[in-house]
Amino acid sequence: MGRIGVDRPENKSLLSELRKQPGMMGLRLNINQHKASVAEGKTDWLWPEAERTRTPLMLSVTTDLFPEVAKIAAKYPGLRLAIDHLAMVRGKKDAAASVNLPHVLALAKWPNVSAKCSALPSYSSESYPYPGLHETIRRVYDAFGPERMFWGTDLTRLPCTYRQAITLFTEELPWLTTADLEWIMGRSLCGWLGWAMPAKV
Repeated sequence: MGRIGVDRPENKSLLSELRKQPGMMGLRLNINQHKASVAEGKTDWLWPEAERTRTPLMLSVTTDLFPEVAKIAAKYPGLRLAIDHLAMVRGKKDAAASVNLPHVLALAKWPNVSAKCSALPSYSSESYPYPGLHETIRRVYDAFGPERMFWGTDLTRLPCTYRQAITLFTEELPWLTTADLEWIMGRSLCGWLGWAMPAKV
């Protein structure tokens, strides 16, 4: 996922070329860092252009920006948006970290919005298998379904091993079916980004 200056309309031409670069699948945007630009309309060029060029966007969102994200999702139904880390509050744990979850779940009404379940252990005060996270994951599953729900790690700040980040989903959530796990652990993200699935051997 690339990054560009989203408050510069002259960067519009970059989106047409972006996905021609090997391995480039879309843009990651921390709109928390661009609140003023969003409020002033300086990013208004981005949403229709990303929709036109079929460029998926991954968004880091804070509480006060959810109304804007909802408007964008509604206005540009062909624009694929993924909410990073379930909009958990960095530096917080447990309930304090997940205050934005109701806002994330509310976005599930738009089929062009997905939820990225990444870095979750770093928001828990518990140890593996982080039982307090299980209900959060279930609520996301119930709202978005496995086809709009992406597993991820953000490994550099996890309090657990990479293997545990995987088995949290594959072994500790018995209500997820084999088909669900195929979607959540990779297939849904590949489909969302237009990333070719590896050939089965």
